[in-house]
Amino acid sequence: MFQIMMQITDLVMRFAPLGVFALVAKTVASTGLEAFGPLALFFFTVVIALGIHFAVTLPLLLRFLGGVSPLRHYRAVSPALLTAFSTASSSATLPLTMECVEKNAGVSNKTSSFVLPLGATVNMDGTALYECVAVMFIAQAYGIELGLATQFTVVLLALMTSIGVAGIPAASLVAIAIILSAVGLPLEGIGLILAVDRILDMMRTAVNVAGDSAGAVIIAKSEGEEGILEDALPQRVSG
Repeated sequence: MFQIMMQITDLVMRFAPLGVFALVAKTVASTGLEAFGPLALFFFTVVIALGIHFAVTLPLLLRFLGGVSPLRHYRAVSPALLTAFSTASSSATLPLTMECVEKNAGVSNKTSSFVLPLGATVNMDGTALYECVAVMFIAQAYGIELGLATQFTVVLLALMTSIGVAGIPAASLVAIAIILSAVGLPLEGIGLILAVDRILDMMRTAVNVAGDSAGAVIIAKSEGEEGILEDALPQRVSG
């Protein structure tokens, strides 16, 4: 049944570019090229938000909770981050992430084999961030004002749905559809973000993997493991 569902998903995704073209063409025909201005703003908002989480929040956690060098950590897991960016799948990257965290960062197999598979399923911090920005953008595009309580609901639902999102490309679109339905926004609004979703999917997947690896290092340090990121040698990991 799993293989059948994956084949159906793959078939749908093959036709997705045609659907995206039709949705974008309809938007341009009705609103003109002005529609790309807000879309560009949405794109760069997500990029900046992911960049802050990647370059500020996670390094602070590594430094103050883990007591390790963030730069050394990112250098140790760089092969996994590049693979996550290219595949847009945290599940496909998981074996390489475990190899990097164990061989380069020095985390024990006992810790990494528990934290990383669990993190690849429930620790979708980049995805949750993206879902919040996407829903807010769709609401603004339709001229619908969301109150503070509704915005809090969006954040809460984004955190909850990101836990169940599959580690495959474009899986967060399903979670966004759930949030849109919950707050009364039109589902067709997803078409507004499909044109830039792929590159943003690659970025948020890399952030997800960075968060998973950082969590593994922090937990390993809290468990008293020795030699964490003392001799990070990325060249040990092939690929």
